Amino acid sequence: MTFYYRTTTAGEKPGEATKAYWKAASEKKNWRITQLPNGYFQSEVNFEDKWHDITRRETLEGAEAAIDASVEHFQKKLGFIEGPKVIKTFE
Repeated sequence: MTFYYRTTTAGEKPGEATKAYWKAASEKKNWRITQLPNGYFQSEVNFEDKWHDITRRETLEGAEAAIDASVEHFQKKLGFIEGPKVIKTFE
């Protein structure tokens, strides 16, 4: 199994490659599910014309739920590229 990790330090803005990956991963059209020989379902994301395996689940529904959660996660990450959002100010 291949794991794909990207880390950044708090306060450090992500590089262009990281932003491009987040953008690709935040769109469901860039995802697919494949069935492995052992019966598990693997979710994969297409980035730079190559499929990267992300998660493995026992059921098709579980694999699709993992994709939905991943898409939401990367959309949130893209939303915070410019820094924290001010929710409320006080006088």
